[in-house]
Amino acid sequence: MSQAAPESTGNPRPAFTYRIVALLEVLICSDYPTQLAIGTTFTAFGYPPFVRRGELSLAFVVGVSTADTILLIALVFAFLYAHGERPYDVFVGTRPFQVEVAIGIPLTLVALGIAAAVLLTVQHVAPFLHSVEHNPLQRLLQSPRDAWLFALVVIVAGGVREEIQRAFQLHRFATWLGGGGIGVVVTSVAFGGGHLLQGTDAALATGLLGAFWGVVYLRRRSAVAPMVSHAGFNLLQIVQFLTTGKI
Repeated sequence: MSQAAPESTGNPRPAFTYRIVALLEVLICSDYPTQLAIGTTFTAFGYPPFVRRGELSLAFVVGVSTADTILLIALVFAFLYAHGERPYDVFVGTRPFQVEVAIGIPLTLVALGIAAAVLLTVQHVAPFLHSVEHNPLQRLLQSPRDAWLFALVVIVAGGVREEIQRAFQLHRFATWLGGGGIGVVVTSVAFGGGHLLQGTDAALATGLLGAFWGVVYLRRRSAVAPMVSHAGFNLLQIVQFLTTGKI
């Protein structure tokens, strides 16, 4: 079972120490430190993030995303085991796995609705937030092979890694860092900020999607439905681009 917060013994130091440790774990697993380290390593070995005309490199994106997924999940599991917690309890919980998968499928459509509503609202109310004319990720899809590689990335690095990361961080917030509500706000702002490369409007939509998936996790205490919804949302975006030329 997941580790609960120890009862107070009148000494505030243990609780304070636990909170500092939890905060450090959340920061380490925020994606920023790991992606910076891995991205710098790839660049040092001759795989820069950008190629001709400032376009993103597919090899860099796939390589960094895959390596970061492995490293981040390993860190999350290590932190959980270090505190006597079982990853299965945190990420799957007590609900039937197949039921959570079934719930995640229609939640994909809810996520699409949220993104569409945000982008349409921005277009009519605050068009200046559309700060990037063409999503740089679009240029990664130049062939069927590129589409398959990118689909693998959005499933593994998007649907799986980001929801494991979100669930772990919300679990730490709920136990030690002020509650799940604060965790949803903090993690969603960070999630949106990580997508500013795609434009301010896209970052805003992404942050709200992060809040949506975070609330689903907190209500169900299972990351399975958010994983399915997130992966499905990303895949539908690829299909949309391949059929319409727009994301």
